[in-house]
Amino acid sequence: MPIIETKNLKKVYSEGDTKTFALQNTSFSVEDGEFVAVMGPSGSGKSTLLHILGFLDEQTSGKYLFEGKSFSDHSEEEIAHIRNAEMGFIFQSFNLLPRINVLENTKLPLIYSNVPESKWDNMAREAIESVGLTHRIDHEPSQLSGGEKQRAAIARALINKPKIIFADEPTGNLDSKSGKMIMEIIEKLNEDEGHTIILITHETYTAEHAQRIIRLHDGEIISDKKVRHRHSARKEEFKK
Repeated sequence: MPIIETKNLKKVYSEGDTKTFALQNTSFSVEDGEFVAVMGPSGSGKSTLLHILGFLDEQTSGKYLFEGKSFSDHSEEEIAHIRNAEMGFIFQSFNLLPRINVLENTKLPLIYSNVPESKWDNMAREAIESVGLTHRIDHEPSQLSGGEKQRAAIARALINKPKIIFADEPTGNLDSKSGKMIMEIIEKLNEDEGHTIILITHETYTAEHAQRIIRLHDGEIISDKKVRHRHSARKEEFKK
């Protein structure tokens, strides 16, 4: 059973008599452990799709199944639990709280979990170590570089060991060196840890780190193909 399946997904925004079709007839599936990139220009529906897949928004019509169950099959409490425990989110703008350090930012998702508070520090330290940021654990976001902020955001996304990670333009605000480091971490999460990855990007080079690319245009899928010649930030790093 696919971890994600969409069937004729449609999202329409209405303002007065004006209707904007953000997604139309969107159907695809993602297997557990797969690394999929969703590509398209600005306004193609990428962010709308991400919000629906991450249970942050609901489609106008069609079906979205996560682990075989649709949004409507869950109560609000169950949806909140799935978002927090089974999904991790990485955003272009990092979304770190500015006045608390890396350790405290990483622990934030645990506030809404059933994990005893006595375990929070160890779990956060483990997640921070996995992204190579232990030396910045006591620093606030203003003291971090862009790449370090994104690594802190990834640590926060990993804290609950989610099944799936949604990465929305994770290298968009970074220089090429930092971007390569972030892609190396994302590849490791997929290849070594088995996380399913959904990567949203407008960059072909970044998308080609995935196993497969879904291309959107005006809210519709125009192609869905496996990547023949994948880029690997890990192999590029190894060659150095």
